[in-house]
Amino acid sequence: MFLWLKFLVGQAFFASLAQAVIRKEIIAVGPLNRDYVDQLSPFSHHSEVDRLSKHRPATVLAIGKATPPTAYPQSEYPDFFFNVTGCNHKTALKAKFARICQNSGIKQRYFHCTEEILKSNPQMCTYKDASLDVRQDIAIREVPRLAAKAAVEALEEWGRPRSEITHVVFATTSGVNMPGADLTLTRLLGLNPTVNRTMLYQQGCFGGATVLRVAKDLAENNKGARVLTVVSELTCVTFRAPNEEHLDNLVGSAIFGDGAAVLIVGSDPVPEAEKPQFEIHWSGETILPESDGAIEGRLTEAGLIFHLLKDVPGLISRNTVPIFNKAVEVAGSPSWNDIFWCVHPGGRAILDEVEKKLDLNKEKMLATREVLHDYGNMSGASVLFVLDRMRKRSEEMNKATTGEGCDWGLVVGFGPGLTVEVSVLKAIPRPLRSAA
Repeated sequence: MFLWLKFLVGQAFFASLAQAVIRKEIIAVGPLNRDYVDQLSPFSHHSEVDRLSKHRPATVLAIGKATPPTAYPQSEYPDFFFNVTGCNHKTALKAKFARICQNSGIKQRYFHCTEEILKSNPQMCTYKDASLDVRQDIAIREVPRLAAKAAVEALEEWGRPRSEITHVVFATTSGVNMPGADLTLTRLLGLNPTVNRTMLYQQGCFGGATVLRVAKDLAENNKGARVLTVVSELTCVTFRAPNEEHLDNLVGSAIFGDGAAVLIVGSDPVPEAEKPQFEIHWSGETILPESDGAIEGRLTEAGLIFHLLKDVPGLISRNTVPIFNKAVEVAGSPSWNDIFWCVHPGGRAILDEVEKKLDLNKEKMLATREVLHDYGNMSGASVLFVLDRMRKRSEEMNKATTGEGCDWGLVVGFGPGLTVEVSVLKAIPRPLRSAA
């Protein structure tokens, strides 16, 4: 009996020792799911540690984007806006709005709500008449449809069966319903009903960076995961007549547009079958100091009403350097002009302030400014449009990487809070075209 007890004690000791070895070795290779570590068998830890030590970062495998078919030239928008809202008599306010549009750096914006739709829903064209039901009906129907259009483009580029999509992460600030746009999109695309869905509401303009972070965590902690990563936004929830007492809403009316972007994210790309575009090496989020009320949105009977402080560009430029410094440590702390920049095109003034604060060369913000010029501010979808523009510019200019020749870069989103979210990406080498 004594020998049997001694044997059991010895077994328990070695099991505990093996468990400790697992913990020590795994901690050495990076942050992991501790619950998962606790569940590891002491008799199989070698294979698990080997697998985890060979862990690969999440990778962007494809990008798709979509807009509604109707584009409004920015130069013509003041006339359209004041006409459809019945405010042409407000001549001073219209002149102010025209100046904002002229200085916005925007050529055109895309909208689902055409003149016909707005005139058939006149309560949307007032300043604060009850109109939430109408806006919700449009958003619930059209947000997933626009997302599906972008998703089809991403899936076609990816080239793999839709049955291999294991997760859906969907962010929107446009409408709220149960079940959400994630389920509707799953059905529209014919995805597996067992797909794991995550629905994110009301991130606002940093939503594109948020879904990137969530997709990274899912891809890296679920072997074989392929994450359909979605942002879809419509201005139907915010469109309203201009008002002299709400000038910050005037700015929003001059810059926001509709758009959807979809990424497919996964770790360990299948050789020859998948074409990685960027690796995601780090993600982080921070709330800027003394920024309460800088960017707010409140859902009311009149829809989603935005409030923007005038000093938003200054708040961002003064307070973002610490998180940028933290982020680039992953890349060995290169200088700002040695990395690529995919910044949310929140407005021309914000981009000017960030560029000035970091002393960036003009070309560093070109992808962002081009998206602002061609589409306006599409809230959370915008920064993913910039990422797509970045890789396409790299090909057009025959650069050595998908990051315009740079190895490392940042994806930067900012929005309500005032929240700043950053991801560190590593560009993928691309073949250079030979000189003609």
